[in-house]
Amino acid sequence: MELGLEGKRVVITGGTRGIGLATARAFLEEGASVVIGARNKAELDSVVKDLSSLGTIIPFQFDALDTDSFYSLADFAAEKLGGIDAWVNNVGASHPKSNGDEYTADDVRWTEAMCFESAVHGTQAAVRHMKENGGAIVNISSLAARVGTAGRSTIYGPLKAAVRLLASNQAAEYAVYGIRVNCVMPGFTMTETVARNVSDADKSLVGERTLIRRMARPEEIAYPIVFLCSDKASYITGTTLEVSGGRDVVLNPMYSYEKEGKL
Repeated sequence: MELGLEGKRVVITGGTRGIGLATARAFLEEGASVVIGARNKAELDSVVKDLSSLGTIIPFQFDALDTDSFYSLADFAAEKLGGIDAWVNNVGASHPKSNGDEYTADDVRWTEAMCFESAVHGTQAAVRHMKENGGAIVNISSLAARVGTAGRSTIYGPLKAAVRLLASNQAAEYAVYGIRVNCVMPGFTMTETVARNVSDADKSLVGERTLIRRMARPEEIAYPIVFLCSDKASYITGTTLEVSGGRDVVLNPMYSYEKEGKL
């Protein structure tokens, strides 16, 4: 399917790893030009080197904890690309409890800034450059917005749930400008960080609770993001697309496999 992304101008926050990196690659393969924003300059340079053969990819070093950075990123991208057609609010992370079993005020503020404020300011920065010609924005939430996770991610999930509702509210706010805002809610994804830090036992447990019986590959999350930014999704706004492989949608995810003797 031709998605109509040839020549489109795209910005991705947190575009040097995992889902963000896979999304940058997918946009380039569709003929879009991409600006990726991230904090680590060495990682930015490495990604640009690896992906430049696919098309125009431009790095911008920014700090997601600095509100002004989002507006600087948008201004930079608009100047370099001549405008912005799509924006992906991908940056976000959980934070461990610094005080034993309790979050400190700084932990909460850090997580809120990374997971929620980043979507607020990322969208506002994009809209400044989309009001005249329209565009598409995608917020990246998490399955933790639907199925809670305790411990390291106790406050991560609620903030990602806020990102999900934020997309609906923003879609209503900016519809008059021809700007569509949607949300993608990924399930557990086999990024390099997950592969390195999650135990084999926990990875196996994810598969047992998922209808497709495995974690997602980063590109399997990236393609739906790219689709929502494309012309083929022109009538989709204010919605959330869960891309979780059917994790935790039923209490007996192994039913069909057991019935057919596939386990």
